Amino acid sequence: MKIAMIGAGSIVFTKTLLNDMLATPALEGATYALMSPTETKLRRMEAFAKRMVAENGINASVYATTSREDAVRDADYVICMIQVGGVEAFGHDYEIPLKYGVDQCIGDSLGPGGVMRGLRSMPVMTDLVKDMERLSKPGAVLLNYTNPMAAVCYALGRVSNVPFIGLCHGVQTTLDLISGYVGVPKDEIDFLCAGINHMAWFLKLEHKGKDLYPLFKERCELPGCYVNEKVRIEVMRHFGYFMTESTGHLSEYVPWFRSSERALKLYCDEPAFGGESGAYYKWSRVVAEKYAKTDPLQFESPKLERRSVEYCSYILEALATGRPFRLQGNIRNDGYITNLPQGCCVEVPVYVDREGLHPLRVGALPPQCAALNQSNVTVQALAVEAGLSGDPELAMQAIAMDPLTSACCTLAEIREMTAELLEAEAQWLPQFAGKKLRPTPAIVIPPDVQRAEVPLDPALAIGKRFTTLITQGEAK
Repeated sequence: MKIAMIGAGSIVFTKTLLNDMLATPALEGATYALMSPTETKLRRMEAFAKRMVAENGINASVYATTSREDAVRDADYVICMIQVGGVEAFGHDYEIPLKYGVDQCIGDSLGPGGVMRGLRSMPVMTDLVKDMERLSKPGAVLLNYTNPMAAVCYALGRVSNVPFIGLCHGVQTTLDLISGYVGVPKDEIDFLCAGINHMAWFLKLEHKGKDLYPLFKERCELPGCYVNEKVRIEVMRHFGYFMTESTGHLSEYVPWFRSSERALKLYCDEPAFGGESGAYYKWSRVVAEKYAKTDPLQFESPKLERRSVEYCSYILEALATGRPFRLQGNIRNDGYITNLPQGCCVEVPVYVDREGLHPLRVGALPPQCAALNQSNVTVQALAVEAGLSGDPELAMQAIAMDPLTSACCTLAEIREMTAELLEAEAQWLPQFAGKKLRPTPAIVIPPDVQRAEVPLDPALAIGKRFTTLITQGEAK
């Protein structure tokens, strides 16, 4: 068995997933191909991975390569966790929109930052699946951790028939929170969750046949609980269901919590990922600067730990052994959620066994939940069209339709912001080379301007006559 890890310079994430897979007996004997264009980080990770194998007596082999083709050649599984442009591009994603009044906390899934990250990722992801089609074993599965998850998977579903699934840990971590609030062990909660990535809804919460929602909603109104997740709880108050993403994330997917100073102070006042401006970018920059000066893995123990909550190793185990495993996965919507567009990316329950991936048909979401999801799917759809075609107008229109951006900026400001973003990030956007946004004229209206006379359609003449009568005081 060969497992390719694309983006293995991601030290913390690669270490976690490697630990999980090396701790899985069903994957014994596997070859792990670590691929990254960043040589220094890659060699550090390779050395640490080999220590993990040697010091734990694992039957496995590890090698590193800067060639993606080499990594995916003859691979059974490909795990992708790339961040095109790294912290430098991320800085543009956050700082340029902030100049125009768009305040992002995370900026990796929606908003101007999420759209731009998607535009950078799509050419690389498209090339990756083309490589898999040519070089990997027939039926090789792609496990994607690259953000923006929904837009990237939406694009994958457009360009290739390679089996793929997008993975996130929002459902697992949210269940921890729900479990703590209602005092029921996580493993005993029977739930149904569906929607889109970072905005999936817990449609059912039960324990031994009893509905947990009344108790959960009651607990959420306690001040100590409400303060932990102000935005999520506020959305549940008005839309009826709890969502999978934290306050920091969710606050930037909707127009109500970050579009004014008043709303920011009221709902996004918790530090770091609880709503702080630029929290994820600032954290990423600190980590990058620290890693540039020292090798953090020298302080890490290579001893295997318990498997994490990440789905990756459990999916590979199910595919290898045939023992079914259920998870929440991001897949192409081929009728799984009937009131979201066909072909978009949805997050639904998925069963895995030796025969592959088997998504569950959920049917229709509650209409208010589907409507909120659709506000994000619309942005994703335009971003995918822009990312695959290299059309800057579509990129601008994707950002214009973003719920937060449209609550903060005029169309002219959004056009100017998009042009600035495309220029600043041009080195990571090959599909836009040589293309620019259309200029729009800046019109200055003189104070004494005379309105142009426009001929009226005869059918509308009665309206003009009525207005004249009102003006002359003759209306009865």
